[in-house]
Amino acid sequence: MSAYVISEVDVKDAAGFEAYRTIAAKAIAQYGGRYLVRGGAAEAVEGGPPPKNIIVVEFPSMTRLREWYASPEYAEALRHRRTALDRRLIFVDGVPPG
Repeated sequence: MSAYVISEVDVKDAAGFEAYRTIAAKAIAQYGGRYLVRGGAAEAVEGGPPPKNIIVVEFPSMTRLREWYASPEYAEALRHRRTALDRRLIFVDGVPPG
């Protein structure tokens, strides 16, 4: 069953964010992930506050998602994240087939 990373990002340093994003994208692909949403226009229709940059990544399974998050490849991206952005990060299981 697919699993998803949902991230709401507030960029603090544009150059650092680009470094983070480049490294993270390579690690995501290496662990079988793919971007479904990557910072497109977002609109809060109900509730608040207004959304920041939203990113959604699909992985083949929660196991693979957790392997990515704990990987040495992604650890390199996390070093940039500390100063480049603040975020809320959520892991969620997808809907079983059928």
